[in-house]
Amino acid sequence: MTTILRLPTGPDQLTLPALLLRNAEDHGDLPALSWRAAGGGGDGGEWTTLTWREVRREAAVLAAGYSALGVERGEQVLMMMGNRPEHWLSDLALTHLGAVPVTVYGTAAPGQIAHIARHSRARFAIVEGTRERERWESLVEDATVPLEKLVVVEPAAAGTHPSYGELRAAGERLGSQEAFDKAWRETRAQDPLTVVYTSGTTGDPKAVPITHRSVVVNALALDRVVELPDHVEHICYLPFAHIAERMLGIYLPVFRASHVHLCADTAAVASTARTLHPAQFFGVPRVWEKLAASVRAALATLPEEQTAAIEAANATAREHVSCRERGEQPSAELESAYRAAKETVLDPLLSLAGFERLVWTASASAPMPLDVVRFWAGFGIVVMDAWGLTETVGVFTTNSPSAFRLGSVGRPLEGLELRVADDGEILVRGETVFAGYLRADGTVDGALDADGWFPTGDIGRVDDDGYLWLTDRKKEMIITSTGKNVSPALVENTLKEHPLIGQALVHGDGHSYLVALLVLDNEMAPVWAAAHGIEGDPAAHPAVREEIARAVEAANARLNRTEQIKRYRLLEREWGPETGELTPSLKLRRKVIRDRYAEVLDALYAEGEA
Repeated sequence: MTTILRLPTGPDQLTLPALLLRNAEDHGDLPALSWRAAGGGGDGGEWTTLTWREVRREAAVLAAGYSALGVERGEQVLMMMGNRPEHWLSDLALTHLGAVPVTVYGTAAPGQIAHIARHSRARFAIVEGTRERERWESLVEDATVPLEKLVVVEPAAAGTHPSYGELRAAGERLGSQEAFDKAWRETRAQDPLTVVYTSGTTGDPKAVPITHRSVVVNALALDRVVELPDHVEHICYLPFAHIAERMLGIYLPVFRASHVHLCADTAAVASTARTLHPAQFFGVPRVWEKLAASVRAALATLPEEQTAAIEAANATAREHVSCRERGEQPSAELESAYRAAKETVLDPLLSLAGFERLVWTASASAPMPLDVVRFWAGFGIVVMDAWGLTETVGVFTTNSPSAFRLGSVGRPLEGLELRVADDGEILVRGETVFAGYLRADGTVDGALDADGWFPTGDIGRVDDDGYLWLTDRKKEMIITSTGKNVSPALVENTLKEHPLIGQALVHGDGHSYLVALLVLDNEMAPVWAAAHGIEGDPAAHPAVREEIARAVEAANARLNRTEQIKRYRLLEREWGPETGELTPSLKLRRKVIRDRYAEVLDALYAEGEA
């Protein structure tokens, strides 16, 4: 639990502005926000840092600027920017005005942007540069959309629109501390802090209103189970349109007076970790998979005697983790062996990735492959898998250092309940569960049943110790032509246990058997190819294809007959958010992939019928 917290008032009355004032008063000289100049990502570029006192002053200046622009209490203000200081600071500034900042995914389709603009009734949008401005300008001219004005962050891209610099300058001229304090003190805990629009992969995005109170309640509950150093650093790289980064990158840092490092380029996350050596790290499953693949690739190049020492240290670390997982105190002998392995073998290796100081590691957003969890356990790193939804203000269940089960997503936070319906769907109830989706007219469309339960759409089970184990999304479960239910995530994660397979999509709804699309891991494939004397594109080489065939055969041996893959196709290109196959939080967009590779999937079934 964080030990430096002073709550300015009771939890039921707390707002984010009150917590920011606390930070400026109690921790004003401590670092709050750091970032690198554009183009200075990776290992290069100096960090610019604001203290908590400076952050609050900047929020006051920007609040005056947005007020002069015409922003009013209670209205939604849309933002489409990357993880940059203008985004983070504008979010806080708008909150202090009593406005409702809403981040829109940078990868949102034009139709989704238009829907959010209409639904939110927003008059203002803050956008990053030329690309974003061009996507929004037509909406300003559209009479059916309430949008009136754009603010453009990059000066060269502003054109005829007001720039962020001009808005800030107006705030410097016109702002007063008295007006700033008066505005935020009118905010109540039950007021909306933000609205998060779901990613909309299966239709128009839905609007989830989130209050100051629900964020504070969630933060307090998390603080009771999370063991972190005071003022801990956080590498912020997921989009602020995602509830995970809103909590981890804005709200929890304000609550904990911790230090946010903005990482504008997700490709620079690993290099940022190498630079900062953080004490905590959050990664969605795909990030942990990629990091594990990178480490495996590096280890594969080491001499055999060094590899043997590492494997012995890995075994000791896994035994130590297993002991803790069972709730047992490691023996003195095991504790001593683990400390020696950690000091002489594991920490020096982890330091190369910037991970030797980690005391808290977590994942959420999708089922974590168990082999990846076990891989990191071999370095003494227990990835605390958690689970939650936008509708639950993020984390609902989590593992903790004192109580965890590898492969599960933990137990409910204090004050929250869950149960599993007859069809396996997880139902939740509690203080942080929202009441319903926001309608365009500002009213709420209730989403809870008469007893306050919300159906999450996730399938899972609860074991005898109260740990939740996820199966899959209810809407993503495959129902074969024989009526069997199959979890695609389970099959995909089993396939990805082979280090050469980086990504997989399983298909088979309405068919008598499953097929799969596979993508080579771009970290491991070149290493494997080099070790086997293969030049050129690994995906095209017969030896690589033979190894993939063996990997599929090995996966099938661990799956039941309905889950087994009968045919597959090895693709040439990795999937990503930029090309549309992954969400911004790196989950599969199944419909996009199925539509894009429809001919390939049809051909796989045609081969089976020939």
